[in-house]
Amino acid sequence: MLKYIKESYNELVNKVTWPSFAQLQSSTIVVMVASAIFAVVVLAMDLTFENVMEFIYKTLGNL
Repeated sequence: MLKYIKESYNELVNKVTWPSFAQLQSSTIVVMVASAIFAVVVLAMDLTFENVMEFIYKTLGNL
């Protein structure tokens, strides 16, 4: 177990390349924009489905 911890630490310190602060900021902005677009698409789908189902229920209710 101790060997595993030492090797893991060595890999994290010497082999992993960490992003710079500027790269981290730009990646965060990309994720935020993509999340907002996805949320708007899901909202549009939800509202469309709601309206379609409401129309169907009203149509079938009048039969």
